[in-house]
Amino acid sequence: MNRVMKKLLLSISIATCGSAWAAVPAGYPASYQTLINAATKEGKVVIYAATDSAAARPLIKDFEVMYPGIKVQYNDMNSTEIYNRFISENAANSISADVVWSSAMDLQVKFVNDGHAATYVSPETPKLPTWAHYRQQAYGTTFEPIAIVYNKRLLKPSEIPQTRADLVRILNANPSRFKGKVTTYDIEKSAVGFNFLTQDSHNNNKGTWELVKTLGSTGVKLQSSTGAMMERISSGENLIGYNILGTYAYAKAKKDPSIGYIYPKDYTQVVSRLLIISKKARNPNAARLWTDYLLSKRGQTVMATQADLFSLRSDVSGPATIAALNQQLGASAKPIPVGPGLLVYLDQAKRLDFMRNWQQAVKKM
Repeated sequence: MNRVMKKLLLSISIATCGSAWAAVPAGYPASYQTLINAATKEGKVVIYAATDSAAARPLIKDFEVMYPGIKVQYNDMNSTEIYNRFISENAANSISADVVWSSAMDLQVKFVNDGHAATYVSPETPKLPTWAHYRQQAYGTTFEPIAIVYNKRLLKPSEIPQTRADLVRILNANPSRFKGKVTTYDIEKSAVGFNFLTQDSHNNNKGTWELVKTLGSTGVKLQSSTGAMMERISSGENLIGYNILGTYAYAKAKKDPSIGYIYPKDYTQVVSRLLIISKKARNPNAARLWTDYLLSKRGQTVMATQADLFSLRSDVSGPATIAALNQQLGASAKPIPVGPGLLVYLDQAKRLDFMRNWQQAVKKM
């Protein structure tokens, strides 16, 4: 056998092995193989995400095991940076993300309404809660409670709030103790923080502004990221953090005995990291595979057991799941629906008015 023939047979063998590894997932139509083959030819998927790289790592690893011909190029940014970068790159028709994955739910829905998201009917859609997808263009991937986080070493049991009203009472009762010791998102720099607080206002407008004014009276320390707040609470630089992603608190508390957290009993907002596929994706087929993987039982199980991001599928079990959280929270759980209601405070006039109230309350003016 000549050298050319040997090379040809070797190439065929490698291609056959590769397609054997990248098998059609159980329960999917046989035609899904065409999508897998097209994605493998693309060879990569570019993701802009507001999910910490450490949390995403097990998902990326498992996806690349499932589809060995596709590499994940993962870009970890804060939610505001994602929005600004994606918009500017699309306007310039330059290389950008195939997938945008963020817990700034309002901005993700804005991408849909502004025509930046591709339509894709995932085969996993019937397994998702009805509130968790929008126009077959934005898909919820997680079920994450928003928490009040505190330093377990430094707070007395009587200083641990169970509700927002408790937090206001505790802070007002001992202003010198909590001066400069409370933290929350700077909503002017964090799109996630803005989304959380506007939804607070939607749930309880009067109570929200009373709380914000109380935070302002303590000299609240404002941060643009969850990680910064968690580190400051762990070190004791801050004692209490408001509106922090409970998934990160849950994960950190397992390793850090200083971290405690509660889900407010008056109501606990539950957010979902929304995923969109870019209408201008250069690797659209790989983007579809990533979407289906994150929504699948396999991906959601990795999410719940390794990434600690809380699965939203009812057929996934364990403590970091929608079933466990609903059992724990009961009627106090308030999932934020994926839809046009998220756009209310992105109206320019309403946003400016909200920001003005915020600045006055936290004494930023």
